[in-house]
Amino acid sequence: MTDKAIILFGHGSRDPQWRQPIEAVAARMARAHPKLDVRCAYLEFDQPDLPQAATELVAAGAQQVSIVPMFLGTGTHARKDLPALLQALRDAHPQVHFSLQRPVGDDPRVLDLLATIALE
Repeated sequence: MTDKAIILFGHGSRDPQWRQPIEAVAARMARAHPKLDVRCAYLEFDQPDLPQAATELVAAGAQQVSIVPMFLGTGTHARKDLPALLQALRDAHPQVHFSLQRPVGDDPRVLDLLATIALE
């Protein structure tokens, strides 16, 4: 493993099938980059939560952790909840650099792909 890691961060659901797409993305990333530690974490209903996933990565030697919100939009969770969670991670692990990417739905490539799929 490298000292860089990624957390795919989703909302979570009581329905266990909900997490399959995020876990499929993580599996694809792991196949493409076997030395990169990729984890999934969830805001609510599912485990691990973000603090638990981050703590596991830090214990495994991660020095740089990128958090990717797997949200289609920038709602309250992305604007308020996630920044507060990020600050708590930085406070708990000051030796680690945590970065926060934009929600995936803010990326024009994702929007283009969604439009292509919808037009099929």
